[in-house]
Amino acid sequence: MMEDPGKALAMIVPCGSWKSPITAELITAQTLTLGQTWIDGTDVYWLEGRPFEGGRNALVRLSPGSRPVDCLPLECNVRTRVHEYGGGACAVCEGTIYFVEFQDQHLYRQVPGGVPEVLASTAGNRFADFELDRERKRLLCVREDHTGQGEAINTLVAIPLEGEGDETQLVKGSSFYSTARLSPDGSRLAWLCWDHPNMPWDGTELWVANVRRDGTLGESWQVAGGPDESVFQPEWSPAGVLHFVSDRSGWWNLYRLGEGIEPLCPMAAEFGEPQWSFGQQTYGFISEGEILCAYSCSGTWTMARLDTHTGRLTTLPLPYTACTDVQVSCGTAVFKAGSATQPLSIIRLDLATGETEVLQQAFNPTIDPGYFSQPQTVEFPTENHLTAHGIFYPPANRDCMVSPGERPPLIVMSHGGPTAAASTILSYQIHYWTSRGFAILNVNYGGSTGYGRAYRMRLNGQWGIVDVDDCCNGARWLAAQGRVDASRMAIRGGSAGGYTTLAALTFKDVFSAGASLYGVSDLEALAKDTHKFESRYLDTLVGPYPARKDLYQARSPLHHAANLAAPLILLQGSEDAVVPPAQSQVMFEALRAKGVPVAYLLFQGEQHGFRKAENIKRALQAELYFYSKIFNFDLAEDIEPVEICNL
Repeated sequence: MMEDPGKALAMIVPCGSWKSPITAELITAQTLTLGQTWIDGTDVYWLEGRPFEGGRNALVRLSPGSRPVDCLPLECNVRTRVHEYGGGACAVCEGTIYFVEFQDQHLYRQVPGGVPEVLASTAGNRFADFELDRERKRLLCVREDHTGQGEAINTLVAIPLEGEGDETQLVKGSSFYSTARLSPDGSRLAWLCWDHPNMPWDGTELWVANVRRDGTLGESWQVAGGPDESVFQPEWSPAGVLHFVSDRSGWWNLYRLGEGIEPLCPMAAEFGEPQWSFGQQTYGFISEGEILCAYSCSGTWTMARLDTHTGRLTTLPLPYTACTDVQVSCGTAVFKAGSATQPLSIIRLDLATGETEVLQQAFNPTIDPGYFSQPQTVEFPTENHLTAHGIFYPPANRDCMVSPGERPPLIVMSHGGPTAAASTILSYQIHYWTSRGFAILNVNYGGSTGYGRAYRMRLNGQWGIVDVDDCCNGARWLAAQGRVDASRMAIRGGSAGGYTTLAALTFKDVFSAGASLYGVSDLEALAKDTHKFESRYLDTLVGPYPARKDLYQARSPLHHAANLAAPLILLQGSEDAVVPPAQSQVMFEALRAKGVPVAYLLFQGEQHGFRKAENIKRALQAELYFYSKIFNFDLAEDIEPVEICNL
């Protein structure tokens, strides 16, 4: 094999000290968060989260023959706080836009050529997941009522588009609702609901009701679902046949309601996703007899056309390994997709010709590919003779190379959720580290999505055990192969991944440093003080509270801070309603008093996850600075120092 002449000029530089063009400034200046998409006639709409505009979500429209334009005033931030994770904050029909403004949580309408006007503004109410009922001139949606004492009340409501009437309650009684969808003739309404302590990936119910001419609901009946069956994305075909995704087989597969419930394409693959936010879609109707769908096998996504008469699934020759948010209308499809060489992008697909067009990218990859690491999907042995999954990124930088006598430091990434899943989509956030000489293992520990219901349920009752074991065993496996330095292994994660990070540092002796981003340190405090959507989540992940208070205390890093000796950096938003700031503050105080090297950065105005450019930049650089002091390497760039207590 011929030697790469570019690599022959690379210098041997200590890992961590590699100079990289993938800077925090580059990431915050260029990277967008691509949100939900819509097709309205010949126009395509999508949401862009813009760190450089204070993290606001802008609604963008692309019309034929023109360039993308913002279609709401600059001060508008399209985002709902229903379930805190939001989603489903907008709907578009014939150029009229219905959206939730983040600052006041009011529902607005903007007609073509007009300005936003308030459509629903009951103080203390939040709205999401809209469905237009054209015949009755109203908007159906989820309402989350925070006006009373105690827990918020979730219902399905109808909001009139004309006159000054109040919203009408359609369905009530369950803890949560989503995905209210009208049949094409408007005569039936389907929706999902579920009750505490279930999360939507544990068990949901699919209901259908007849809709009377006056808009009230008549007879209703349960179609599918239950406490042990997760139903996702009910949709009506053009002829009014109800379709949905269910994991009743152990995998999220497609079904339709005929004389009974009929599987369309049974296979060991996932056609659904964990419903953390509203508006998620993995399929759409090309015609009455054909569906465009995205499905995942072992964590890799594929786009395909499904013949609903024969069950034949035809994969499309598209260069993507992750696909979601599928919208189909009038011979066109729009979806989000990416791969190891392409960042997350909004793609338009011509269903007649198969041609694709990139409408927007999370960032424009102008960096030479020589600074990008090539991901490797890996499987490794873990506890109880089982296998866990992950994605490994070796260090990569066209200008630098590892000394023959050195092994690179490792950062194990534990994703949030914890039902989320790491993907191979090109991300500056990953290559920020690998281009500086770090190896990365992004772990899809037991509990992750993409490997079937049984794999997802490995974490039930075992949070803080299975996830920690899988992260530790992945790191040990790489070290045993000589691919990383066993003495310089760190673990980092946000939210649930932050808890896994803290638990691994507290209860295991594998990692020599860690970074917790808005992570949980006290399970008992989280059970007492979090928002409604997740207020009973720990019943499944740990055990019922307070009956199993012993487990909550046994698995809370804060209660065992005496065992944590590895240096730690904590990064937290001041307005986080999911994991309140006290979770990080008390951990910082405990470690500082114990004498462990610890740093704590509180970002004012940030919530669960960082959205503002200056805070994303500071968080990245602070973590890099922290590792440079702990692993004792020189930085190749000037970074504002971080105060590390007890260093």
